[in-house]
Amino acid sequence: MNEDTLRKAISALRAGGVISYPTEAVFGLGCDPRNDAALARIIDIKGRAAHKGFILIAGSLEQLLPFLAPVQPEWQTQFDAVWPGPVTMVVPCAPGNSDLLSGGRETLAVRVSAHPVVQTLCAQFGGPIVSTSANRSGEEPCRDTASATQLFGTEVDATVDGKVGTLSAPTRIIDVCTGQRLR
Repeated sequence: MNEDTLRKAISALRAGGVISYPTEAVFGLGCDPRNDAALARIIDIKGRAAHKGFILIAGSLEQLLPFLAPVQPEWQTQFDAVWPGPVTMVVPCAPGNSDLLSGGRETLAVRVSAHPVVQTLCAQFGGPIVSTSANRSGEEPCRDTASATQLFGTEVDATVDGKVGTLSAPTRIIDVCTGQRLR
């Protein structure tokens, strides 16, 4: 990972920008989850419906806690079984989260990633970031730096160079309350 590119990405996140970066399976688009203008910008870039909401990705559970309802012991057991790792959990969220982030739902899709780029981004940013596949809505997601750069060009403020993880498909999504697999 190029340190200059990483610094540019962190600066972009702090300034309300949009970045692209590698995750466990595909490149993602990300921003500060507390910035509605940045969330709306990702929706526009992707041509995505606002009601879909986003995944919030973090380097630790502690980074996610301000966005979640109080963690129940049974949720913690599920988190401990899969995190850090490539499993996204749908969890009741705390009041005050943006409807653009949650898609207007009372739940939020969250993941604690083991991917080294995600870990570094979240540590240096000081919190979680949005994670949605780097693609136009309905198209295949980018799986490398060159594809993300070619597709988005100057529509994003920084692209973090790196390799995606070994997953061949997007992460599983599980409802923490019901145990139902949603994807």
